[in-house]
Order: sequence, then structure tokens, then C-alpha cells
Amino acid sequence: MNTLTIQSISARAVLTPLKRMLRTASGSIDQAPLVLLDVVTNEGIIGRSYLFGYTAMTLKPLLSLVEQVKGELIGKQVVPVDRLKQLQDRYRLLGTHGLLGMLISSLDMAYWDILGKAANAPVVKLLGGEARPLQAYDSYGMLDPVEDRGAIQKSLDQGFKAIKIKIGFPDVKQDIHVVREVRAMIGPDVALMVDYNQSLTPDEAISRIRKIEEFDLAWVEEPVPAEDLQGHARIKSIVDVNIQTGENWWFPRGAQQALQAESCDLMMPDLMKIGGITGWLSVMGLAQAHSIPMSSHIFIEPSAHVLAVTPTFDYLEFMDFTADILAEPNQVVNGAVTPKGPGIGLEWDESAVSHYLIDL
Repeated sequence: MNTLTIQSISARAVLTPLKRMLRTASGSIDQAPLVLLDVVTNEGIIGRSYLFGYTAMTLKPLLSLVEQVKGELIGKQVVPVDRLKQLQDRYRLLGTHGLLGMLISSLDMAYWDILGKAANAPVVKLLGGEARPLQAYDSYGMLDPVEDRGAIQKSLDQGFKAIKIKIGFPDVKQDIHVVREVRAMIGPDVALMVDYNQSLTPDEAISRIRKIEEFDLAWVEEPVPAEDLQGHARIKSIVDVNIQTGENWWFPRGAQQALQAESCDLMMPDLMKIGGITGWLSVMGLAQAHSIPMSSHIFIEPSAHVLAVTPTFDYLEFMDFTADILAEPNQVVNGAVTPKGPGIGLEWDESAVSHYLIDL
């Protein structure tokens, strides 16, 4: 019987370096603004997870939200399904999109981390699966085929069989040039994906995609704003390449609405927005029912656990925000990532955390 009880919840903000600047058509990120969560139980077990804030301006309000929300949770049992429902019910009138939804999802991941540590097992085992290597793709921003040739070669040397790049340059000719050059670099046997980061209109997307279809793309990601389900559906019905979306769906309902609109060929929920591990379990059932391949969006450590039990698993996105603050970061071996435990496998390197800690 589960008697684990939440004793305290604390949060810290850090800015960690990125090995490669993440330049996108919708803005650039040169540091990872993270909020580190520690959920402590009466039994002394610490569950860990983290939020990715996209921009440093979110860190202070996220820390404030933790302080406001934790009073609702202290003294409650560590039961992820019940705790998720509790906060969704509590904030029904406000809604659980945005920063609040990110926090609720991240708390869920910390609960699962606690359960795994209590059982001295990786979360994937609690979910009925086994820790196995999962094919990953190396995720790039907008790149220069000349300057970044060495980085691409390093990815290939690590065994990656898939590479994603971001496009959406002001001139479509630059899109074509970059895609052509990267395809030539990686050869015909490595999958190539492109991401427009919601930067186009449906008409622009159709026109641009038609110009790069010849380069054998595994998918085109979020060509139009994520909430434009009809726009995605229209593009999907016209172009001859798979449309990928999902990183901006909020909780399982968002996934259901997108699938009902037939807005994608492939899906890649984000654990921080989909409802954490608990939300993911619902969405992977939707993916299976619709026979849609499912990948992850960032959050490599917890994503590896849920992808290992996802029936329609496709790829794990490898974009590492935490290598510099973890005692034992996840490693890429032959282009694959294996889930680590116990729990999610997160243990802070406190010396490194103190180095990147910011005072808000």
C-alpha cells in the first residue's frame, strides 16, 4: 500500500549553457532557463524533475507558482493520478495552460521519480516495460552547412541515424540550400527532419514544403502556429511529406482535439505540457488507436522511460539541457538513449547547480 506522503516542495532557478545555440525561425535560445524541482516525502525520498522555461523571464513567475501551489500538496499522498486530478480540478476556472500547466506536469514527473526510487527501480519498470536502447535523433537549430559541418559529422560519429534541423529563413532559397547541403552531408541512409517552429501561414508552408520534398524528409514539423489545427490539416492533405506536431498540445484533451482535426501524420507530445508521465500514458493510447508514430520533445531523461512503453514509438529527441548539472547525464550510445534509474534517473550535481544558480 502506498503511504508515501509529500512533506515539502522546493524549487531553484538555473541558467545552463547550451552546447549549440538554438536558433529558430521564431527566436533564438543561447542558454537553458530551468527550474529544478525537489519533492521530499516524509519517508526521506526526494523526487526530482525540471521545467524548461524557454526564456529567463519565466523563471521568477514559475518559482512564485511553486510557492503558491505547494500548500495544496503538502500532506497529500504520492499518487500521480490523484494529484494531477486534484490540481486540474482546483484550477478549473483559471485553466491549466501556460506556466501553471507546465508546473502541474513537472510535479507529476517528480511523483513518478519518487515511486521509482521507493521501489528501487527505473520508472519504465513501474510502467510495465524494460530499459532498452531507444533510437534518437540529434536536434539542431538553424545552421550554416559550412560552419556546422564538423558538428554534423560528430553526430554521425556518435551513431545518430537521424538529424533534425530548423529552417524558415527569410528567403526560401536559403531553406532549399541548407536542406540540400545537409542531405548531401548525411547521405541517403540517415533520416532528415525539418522544423519551421510555427513561422509560416498555410499557403507559405505548402509552397515552401513543395520546394524541399525532393530531399526525402522524414517529417516537416509545426509549419504553422500550433493552435491552427485546420491549417495543419490542410497542409497535411496537400503535401507529400509527413506533418509532425504535438509539442504544444496541452494535456490529453489537446492531443484528442488535434487528432480529431486530422492535423498530423506524426505526433510528439512534450512531457511538460501533456500532463507529465500520467498524461503521456493517456496520449500514447490515443496514438496507438490512431496508428500514429509517437516521438518525444526534449526532456530526454523522463522521455526515455515513457517512450520505452509507447506502442507506436518512433524517435527520442536528443536536446540536452541538463548535462552540466546532473551527476550522471544520459549518454548516447550508437545513436540511442537508454532509460536510467532508479526513478527517472535525475540526481543533481550540487556543485554545478550552485555555479549556474541565479538569484531572483
